[in-house]
Amino acid sequence: MAKLYFYYSSMNAGKSTSLLQSSYNYKERGMDTIVFTPDFDNRYGDGKVTSRIGLQSDAIKFSTSDNLYYTVKKTHEESPLGCVLIDEAQFLTREQVFQLSDVADKLNLPVLAYGLRTDFQGEPFEGSKYLLSWADNLKELKAICHCGRKATMVIRLDKHGKAVTEGSQVEIGGNDRYISMCRKHFKKEYYG
Repeated sequence: MAKLYFYYSSMNAGKSTSLLQSSYNYKERGMDTIVFTPDFDNRYGDGKVTSRIGLQSDAIKFSTSDNLYYTVKKTHEESPLGCVLIDEAQFLTREQVFQLSDVADKLNLPVLAYGLRTDFQGEPFEGSKYLLSWADNLKELKAICHCGRKATMVIRLDKHGKAVTEGSQVEIGGNDRYISMCRKHFKKEYYG
């Protein structure tokens, strides 16, 4: 029986690196994979998953209106798949998480979803909330705060390096816009 996995962390814990390594491992064993990434994240090129250490793979872009179950089913019927991988899984909708559970349950394909648990305000993303609720296996990938403790939160920075406390939940950016912190330092930066 295939399972739905959720690998979560704050930023800079190696989620994309782990995803790319998993995809490589399947392909090395002669099994095809399908990799999804959100359509609005084009920091490293259109339809690309890229890790900070330079690994990269082509990916299928998804929007919140896409039915991932049907996309995987069609691809699997054309050429058998060994695994489904989702980058930036926090941007999935509730319905898409349900669809991915159907991929595991009905198509018997493992689904490995990688994403952030919370946003810059400490609030859960929709995709993460349902993955934390419905995934068969949860795995935390560890990032480190500047103090050496485990980083579980993310701070969004303005152009002056100060914590942003309001704004849209989704704003694409890297180390120039976000810093991973432990809860203690998140609260200090966010609440003052």
